[in-house]
Amino acid sequence: MPTTRETILTALADLLSTIPHVPVLRGEVLPERIPPAGLMILRDGNPGEPGMTLSPLMYHYQHRAELEVIVQSTTDRDAVFDALSAQIGAVIAADRTLRGLCDWIEPEAAEPVDLPVEGAAPLKAGIIPIILHYATSDALV
Repeated sequence: MPTTRETILTALADLLSTIPHVPVLRGEVLPERIPPAGLMILRDGNPGEPGMTLSPLMYHYQHRAELEVIVQSTTDRDAVFDALSAQIGAVIAADRTLRGLCDWIEPEAAEPVDLPVEGAAPLKAGIIPIILHYATSDALV
């Protein structure tokens, strides 16, 4: 049986995969080719130190997952990156609790960078931190 953490991260990946034409990878290395609409790679991140409540014993996490967003284009990569970031925000805003699996999801703004690629169109990439607030009775998440 998967842990609470794994269940929530899988549900987040499934939610992000509803964005059309943009693959979502989970913990993968950057592939050699980036699809025209872009690519997302969800990293597990860090659950951090939990807060605790007693009676009943619960561990409260503010887990920081990381979503790498990558687009590649010679002409409109800024617009594609911006549109994809907006779609990510809209999808998350539509289901802030992942159908009740967690208390709240809060994406933060990315700090995009332009990366030259030898012999290919440049990349625009950024990491969007996604804070997952959830509680579990298992200290090992």
